[in-house]
Amino acid sequence: MEVLWMVPLLLIPLLMWTSSTFVFYFKKCFYVAWMMCLALITIPMCILKSGGRDVENMRIIRSIVRHVKYFLGLRFEVSGWEHLQTEGPYVIISNHQSSLDVLGLMEILPDRCTMIAKKELIYAGTVGLICWLGGIVFINRKKTSDAKSVMADAAKTMLDDQIRLWVFPEGTRNQRGDLLPFKKGAFHLAVQAQVPIIPIVFSSYSSFYLRKEKQFKSGTIRLKILPKIETKGMTSDDVSSLSDKSFNLMRSAFLDVSDSVTQSNGPSRH
Repeated sequence: MEVLWMVPLLLIPLLMWTSSTFVFYFKKCFYVAWMMCLALITIPMCILKSGGRDVENMRIIRSIVRHVKYFLGLRFEVSGWEHLQTEGPYVIISNHQSSLDVLGLMEILPDRCTMIAKKELIYAGTVGLICWLGGIVFINRKKTSDAKSVMADAAKTMLDDQIRLWVFPEGTRNQRGDLLPFKKGAFHLAVQAQVPIIPIVFSSYSSFYLRKEKQFKSGTIRLKILPKIETKGMTSDDVSSLSDKSFNLMRSAFLDVSDSVTQSNGPSRH
């Protein structure tokens, strides 16, 4: 029996060393399982601290999740910290590549900041519950009228409770090596609340993480925080130009940081 137990213990390191596909699935499964376990630990801590759903719970979640990057062999390099030293409410917008974005988000998440996320996330077991406890605003992406209503409520909450909201304006995960066109919700939100927008760019993951090719190596992710864009005095008529301006700034920054990080990580093997 003891010999049988030894087989998987010996097999796992061997497969980790020889099979990039095994490494990909092992890391992905570990990431999901570990985040579920961390959520299970964090749930009672949040309830004890805040009594239930509260944006202040994000402080606990942030501190608990920050070590996960080391298990996955990821490193973050952040530039533009000074642009987050902004008082009061604001909207953060960033590109969205995979569930790994959560790790970068927690690396720089400001106080009193939570996210806008797809409604389906609330059903993700312990992770869904911890998202709810952290004050995450859930939207139904399939119903535009519902999404607009949620955004209008979110604008009021931002001002009443003095919170910041993090939005992924592409609306879905994207690993195509460029940005997808932005949806307008984040910009309506910022204009309605008359709060600034702070764009943040994650460098491309393609030098270490390729979903189709089943590769998940160690790597560096560069986060670039761009200067805030003011919305004071803007109306809904300005939303399209505001979205276009943000897109162009972020696309330029994305291509710039992705190019530099690819050189430092080395080209991915296909």
